[in-house]
This record gives sequence, C-alpha cells and structure tokens, in this order.
Amino acid sequence: MKNAGLAGQRFGMLTVTEDSGQRRGSSVLWRCRCDCGGEILAVRHELISGAVQSCGCAPAPARRGVTDLIGRKFGMLTVTEDSGLRTGGGLIRWRCRCDCGGEILATRQELLGGKRQDCGCVPGERAQRGGAEDLTGRQFGELTVLGRAENDRNGNARWLCRCSCGRERAVQAAALKSGRTRSCGCKRRDAARNKYDLTGQRFGRLTALYHVARSDRARGSYWHCRCDCGSELDVHTESLLRGLTRSCGCWNRDQSAKMHEHMHYQDDTCLEVLKNSCADTGRNKSGFRGLYLMRGGKYRASITFQGKHYDLGHYASFDRAVRARLDAEEVLHKGYVRAFERYEARARSDPAWAAENPFYYRAARTNGEFQIETNG
Repeated sequence: MKNAGLAGQRFGMLTVTEDSGQRRGSSVLWRCRCDCGGEILAVRHELISGAVQSCGCAPAPARRGVTDLIGRKFGMLTVTEDSGLRTGGGLIRWRCRCDCGGEILATRQELLGGKRQDCGCVPGERAQRGGAEDLTGRQFGELTVLGRAENDRNGNARWLCRCSCGRERAVQAAALKSGRTRSCGCKRRDAARNKYDLTGQRFGRLTALYHVARSDRARGSYWHCRCDCGSELDVHTESLLRGLTRSCGCWNRDQSAKMHEHMHYQDDTCLEVLKNSCADTGRNKSGFRGLYLMRGGKYRASITFQGKHYDLGHYASFDRAVRARLDAEEVLHKGYVRAFERYEARARSDPAWAAENPFYYRAARTNGEFQIETNG
C-alpha cells in the first residue's frame, strides 16, 4: 500500500485526512480526525496494526493474546477495568479496587506474580500489628530508626530515621537492611569536600574560604569565596577547578566598561557593531547572516536595528534572500554609519549647531520599503 493511499481510510475511530508534512524518522506522520472531533498524528504501521485507533479519548485496545483480567481478584485487589494507560513497554495498566476502598494501577505481570495484592494499606497495618519486622531503635550506619513512616507511592514500607548530623529522612526498609543507605547524604557531601581541600587557594579574583553544606539537584560541593572586590559568594567546586567562575561577576563588568570606553554609542546603537555586522559572513545554518531556512525549503530574511526586528520576506531562492538582506543592511546599518560620520564632521566645525541638534536616525517600513529620517 502506498502512503498516498491512506488519505480517506478509516482505522477504528480515526479517519486519515492528509500527510501532515512531518516525519518520525523516515516515516510519514498522517493527520487523523477522531470521531470525537479531536486530531492526532500517527505513522502508517500504528494505524494498520491497530496500535492507534483513537485520539486518546477511548482506552487503547488490549493487545492480541493478553488475558482480560476484569473481575478477577488478586489478594485484596479486584480488577475493575483497563485504565487506557500503558507502561513504557506497552503493558496494560489495570485499574484495581482494594478491599479497603483504595485504588491502584497494576500490570498483569505484577498481579499474577503476586507483587501487587493491595493498594499499599497492608504494609503499614502489618508494621503496626508487628507482622512486619519492627526496625524502631535499630542503628544502620549513621542512621537511627525513630519509627514508622508513610509508605512510598509503590506501597513499600519506609522508616523515619535520624542521621548523626541531626537531619531526618524517610528510608525504605530494604535500603536500610541491605546497607544501601547509611546516612542522610552528609557522608557523600563530606567525601566531596575532603576530596578537594581548597581552603586559601585563589581562582582568578576569588579566594576559597571554607566549604559549605548546600543541597541542590546536582548534589554538588560548594566553597564560600571572597572576591578581590570584597563581595562573597558560594561557588560550585567544579566551576572553580575548571576555571568557569573566576570572580563574583565584577570582571565581566570591568571588561564591558573598558569596551564601552573604546566604542561609539549613539541612541543605544554601537557604530563598531554595525560595521562588523556587515562584514560578518554569518555563522547560522543557512550560510548567511539574517537568513533562516524554513521547513518548507524557503528562506526567511530578517534584520534587527535599534532594538526593532524587521521581517524582510520569504524567498524560494537563496540568492534573492541574500539580496534582500544586503539591501536592508545598506539602508539601516551602513546608512546609519554614513549619516553619523557626516553629522560628526559638521558637529566638529559647528559645535553650537550640534549642541542644539542631537543626532537622530529614524527608520520606518512602509509597503516593504524603508523610510529614513535623519539630520546626518
């Protein structure tokens, strides 16, 4: 069957309307309209195999050979329906009602294998009745068990522990008894601190003073540093060692100020930047500055001047797009530089006129043409 033949065909609740123009790898993504009015993109094999039969408004069909578990009971759980949700491997997540009134989603393998027999209510009850091993008062590394904590979202029993550093956290019983968790994480942070003792070392303008305990997603090691300018801040150890952070930010500000001293600014426009922009060959993927290759194969030309963005049009030809960009540069960038140079020459010969007439160069675009108003 050719791809073009899918248009108009029906698969379950879906009717194929058109080729969307998008691809998943090398496969065409077809736009399909559902009987409920929704739309979805799907590839050919998903439609023909029946893996996709609706926009998501209806539960996905059970795969061939998968046992219908509705009504069956596993421990305290009774399977009520296919939830329509799937695991990453495509397994059905069955909705189950527990005898306690709670609900849980479980796969066929979890139910038949006995891994899921309740909604999570039983482990807590067993621990309270003494049916499960009571870990209260036990020591595991730096952790002392204080008492039972709430189960995790998978129904696994957890215990509230206090670390020797004073912090408290809930830990799974299996992690405690296997030795996988032996502290609140402070030992890992201490190891990172002791791996690199940076006390007194200099990194650019920064001097490392002392290690700080700081928690973030990367669980990194930080040092409190003093900058030569007097500011203090916490810096990630790797940023110091790799030279990524060498000041509190004052170095960048100083360099920027030095650059401004050697540049000419007028109306928030830097003449040196305009001159260099016209000489830059462009580093974008299209091969020329200000040009963007669109999904349909056309080129979009644009230019920015005095903080305003101008769309110069869409072109099927690369050469025409380049010409549109060069024409705009001639009027806006080069035109501005020429006008300012003329203004400066007159200002030097007539300072009184310059004092009463500050330079201006205003641009407006009407019917695709730039209109310029200037006193230069």
